[in-house]
Amino acid sequence: MTTQKLGACYYPEQWPAALWAEDAARMKAMGLSYVRIGEFAWSRLEPRPGVYEFNWLREAIDTLHAAGLDVVLGTPTATPPKWLVDAMPDMLARDAEGRPRKFGSRRHYCFSHEGYGRECDRIVTRLAEEFGAHPGLAAWQTDNEYGCHDTVESYSDAALLAFRKWCRTKYGSIEALNAAWGNVFWSMEVTDFDSIDLPNLTVTEANPAHLLDFRRFSSDQVAAFNRRQVEIIRNHSPGRPILHNFMGAFTAFDHFAVSRDLDAASWDSYPLGFLERSANDDAFKARYMRVGDPDFQAFHHDLYRGCGRGRWWVMEQQPGPVNWAPWNPAPARGAVRMWTFEAFAAGAETVSYFRWRQAPFAQEQMHEALLLPNSEANEACHDVETIARELASLNARVETKRADVLLIFDYESEWAWKIQPQGRDFSYFELVLHFYRGLRRAGLSVDIGPPDAETVRDRKLVLLPGLFAASDAFVDALAKSAALVLTGPRSGSKTSDFQIPPGLPPGALRKLIDLRVRRVESLRPGVLIGAETGHFERWREFLILGEDVECVIASGEAECALARHGKHCYLAGWPDETLLDAVLSKLFEEAGVEAAPPPRDIRIRDNGGLRYVFNYGPEPVDVSSLVGGANLLLGDRTLPPCGVAAFQLAERRK
Repeated sequence: MTTQKLGACYYPEQWPAALWAEDAARMKAMGLSYVRIGEFAWSRLEPRPGVYEFNWLREAIDTLHAAGLDVVLGTPTATPPKWLVDAMPDMLARDAEGRPRKFGSRRHYCFSHEGYGRECDRIVTRLAEEFGAHPGLAAWQTDNEYGCHDTVESYSDAALLAFRKWCRTKYGSIEALNAAWGNVFWSMEVTDFDSIDLPNLTVTEANPAHLLDFRRFSSDQVAAFNRRQVEIIRNHSPGRPILHNFMGAFTAFDHFAVSRDLDAASWDSYPLGFLERSANDDAFKARYMRVGDPDFQAFHHDLYRGCGRGRWWVMEQQPGPVNWAPWNPAPARGAVRMWTFEAFAAGAETVSYFRWRQAPFAQEQMHEALLLPNSEANEACHDVETIARELASLNARVETKRADVLLIFDYESEWAWKIQPQGRDFSYFELVLHFYRGLRRAGLSVDIGPPDAETVRDRKLVLLPGLFAASDAFVDALAKSAALVLTGPRSGSKTSDFQIPPGLPPGALRKLIDLRVRRVESLRPGVLIGAETGHFERWREFLILGEDVECVIASGEAECALARHGKHCYLAGWPDETLLDAVLSKLFEEAGVEAAPPPRDIRIRDNGGLRYVFNYGPEPVDVSSLVGGANLLLGDRTLPPCGVAAFQLAERRK
């Protein structure tokens, strides 16, 4: 196990070389260990075709390394230079309206364009050859924020040709494709793979099966693009971990699939920007305006820890107001420290701040950093100095324990319910986050993972809300597991071909619990369907129960809200907070999960032998009851707003 470290994102190409040594010395003195560089520098690395200028990058890495800093080098493929776009203008992606995503910002490329792919191979190969063995190079980052600015799906000619090839490989015959897509409907049948078009600019909604396959294809293109870079880097720079920086609430490609080729996952955490962009109501946003949603960051920490198979970073941590949200407030005093420690409590190896110095020019000049544009220390600079001292004192190790509770997250389910939501406000992401909030309200540490057998192993409780189509292998794993399983709503309601199962929903999951969903309804905001201990909102289902299935909780109109057979339960709707807490409480007790609900704005995270406690609320809170006689290592038993406390749990002391 390694100690947890701090870092910053730095852009030496944007500053005079005379500043680099001073910056490096200040970073080291502040307590930073890692510096990410290079991910947007293609035009400086290759200003003209085949003319490489690597000396400045070598000098920057040498300077940082001489100061005792480790470098994370990004591949520059998110920002192809103008000369490359001019040489192959068809490399640009096209949006759903057929318009080119032009040069002038970033991410202006199509994942399916093979010519651009070869150019990326070339520049990544040259970088890996030049710097792969440099003693200051500690890790790599591929590209930057795949898919940002809605760039996963492209409707270009290159994407069309690649999609046809993908369909041919998947289905083998056009007859199989027509059957899987249900193309007999509306006379949509095609006679050969070259007749397949992209699912845009249709008169009304496109075939959902066609759309889902296009989403799958687009996700596969991201994974393949990433894999090419990883293979090159591993060949020329063995032993250095390779990461990619994912984003929050971004689901356009399968992050589990991309992460399988990486050594660790990372993500870019901007709590205030994400809150302002969220669907939360005004009262919620006002309460947490300067600290962020108490559960949103934690959800992504757990999700990306799952993607990274236990290894993950925060590659970009918000240090001040951002520039891209509808409104951009400043963090509360202590919020940056709280966000940092919550990431470490979730097992992060490194938290890296974006960025070192605020840019005085271009698109992100209003995005704050650790330093002001004139190099004076900004607010978060002092936070980081404090965090570094506390980390050294705490001497915490990167450690996480496999959680008793598993929450399933499935990217295909997110795509499916965006394609066919049936209700305007039905969101798979929000549904899973809703269940996650219920687990956090109970004071639990949670793992998030994909629907596969390995993820399910050694759990006490497994939750799978809204799972689009369950594979036979996953159902078998659930059947063999000793875990208590909560399924629903909407789980198993389609086949993998986006068709209603022949035996009705929940499809393959009927092997676990013998019931059928005969009807569903979506509910406008404000409509609540009463159950014995709460309400359904947004979504409700009508069940036909098998002989051995018990109705545990009834809803309005004498319908079943929660059904059960053995260790398998089915929840027939979107529960409000009260109903969800009541259902989870029943399951915790039976599964042997020790829940200890904290006060409203308090959040708990267990990491190895430590228990961390965080206060997202506006008032001080005494948290003594949550830790018993545990030894206090950091903070205080009465937590102020943005307060952080760490305790050595008595039963785990050595």
